[in-house]
Amino acid sequence: MLKIVFLDAATLGETPLTEIAEQGELVCYPFSTPEEALERVGDCDVLIVNKVRVNEALLAHAPKLKLICEAATGVNNIDLDAAAARGIPVRNAAGYSTEAVVQSTFAHLLSLAGFSPYFDDCVKSGRYSAGRIFCDISHPYPELAGKTLGIIGMGTIGTRVAAVATAFGMQVIYYSTSGTSHNTDYPSVPLDELLAHADVVSVHAPLNERTKGLIGAAELRKMRPSAFLLNLGRGGIVDEAALAAAVDAGVIAGAALDVYVTEPLPADSPLLHVQHPERFRFTPHTAWASREALLRLVHQVAENIRGTVLDC
Repeated sequence: MLKIVFLDAATLGETPLTEIAEQGELVCYPFSTPEEALERVGDCDVLIVNKVRVNEALLAHAPKLKLICEAATGVNNIDLDAAAARGIPVRNAAGYSTEAVVQSTFAHLLSLAGFSPYFDDCVKSGRYSAGRIFCDISHPYPELAGKTLGIIGMGTIGTRVAAVATAFGMQVIYYSTSGTSHNTDYPSVPLDELLAHADVVSVHAPLNERTKGLIGAAELRKMRPSAFLLNLGRGGIVDEAALAAAVDAGVIAGAALDVYVTEPLPADSPLLHVQHPERFRFTPHTAWASREALLRLVHQVAENIRGTVLDC
């Protein structure tokens, strides 16, 4: 029977892992330090990881290993060359979280544009009940219809975000971080042009040598003062300190982030010490984690185990 070891199963919360367990003997560890990981892979045939790093040292402690399953899409935590040198295939899960990220993108945008926390508190705090008119007209909000959404990274998620934005009546432009500009449904423009014309800039790109530090202080100054910046791609694409300063100073109107350079977000992060927290929306890297997405992820991991020829 296959020995399947999941080194950081807590990253999937309470999601049932039954389908994976049906493939062999499943042993789950909520978390694993690098030292603990070395001790836990000695007799495993299949290794499942989400954020745990798989390097040469770990592989050297796993002589029986036949398959590495990434419980996510990105595999930057795995030394692919080291795995290939040992003949160990690496399988990831792609596309499982697209709809969840798209939904989270617009949850952030609608909250920013609609002053949602302010209006919610207006009613719950009793200010509305104590008022003299039927509405609180202090925060007129902008309509999305007619506005321009600039997407950085027009992959599968970016394309779905574009479709939803179109349904809201928005105009869509995009910047191709790979330089291919393969999507002909929307105008592909240089980054400077996108920043200058977009009312909303939404990042949906991977973190690589082309995107690391892509949006810094200089780029933020090119945006409209009324614009919003959303990053649901990867931390490191946006300079967090520059963003905190720009939003506080009114260089742009607001920002929403689901991903960060260091996760969890450090307590001393500039993002947590801004003067105008009402201009920000944050989520703790949960845009991918809808109930349905988590179930799709488990299914894909199980399929990756089933679909790989294992010499047991």
